[in-house]
Amino acid sequence: MVRHIYACPLRWSDMDAFGHVNNAVFVRYLEEARIDFMFQLAPGDGSPSFSGGSVVARHEIDYVRPLVHRHAPVTIESWVTKISAASLTIAYEIKDEDQVYVRASTVVVPFNLEAQRPRRITAEEKAYLKEYMDDSADSGSGALAA
Repeated sequence: MVRHIYACPLRWSDMDAFGHVNNAVFVRYLEEARIDFMFQLAPGDGSPSFSGGSVVARHEIDYVRPLVHRHAPVTIESWVTKISAASLTIAYEIKDEDQVYVRASTVVVPFNLEAQRPRRITAEEKAYLKEYMDDSADSGSGALAA
């Protein structure tokens, strides 16, 4: 299984009064990694895949340990744990080489912005997502595999 790797910079404004990354900021980090992952197949090469929009149906996050500000980016690994006709589940780990800060998952629904309704995953999108698929019982996200 291949994992998508995203180097996410930390910003001073991400910190809370206790000196670590605020829990709500981690959702933004997940969004940055997810957009980078999904849009690698998007219109740069003329493909319409994932360009029509998507909506988040669910987030699940386990905060494992605090992350404090530093100049080096944190690594976000992403992979797919489930693909259905009209949704997919992405699992993540926000980590350094030797420790994990967050384990999370997101259910994403492709969305037709013109029609304002969900749409099915295309064959092209499904083929791309399957490259990152981990359907094993232990996909690295524990109970978060949805």
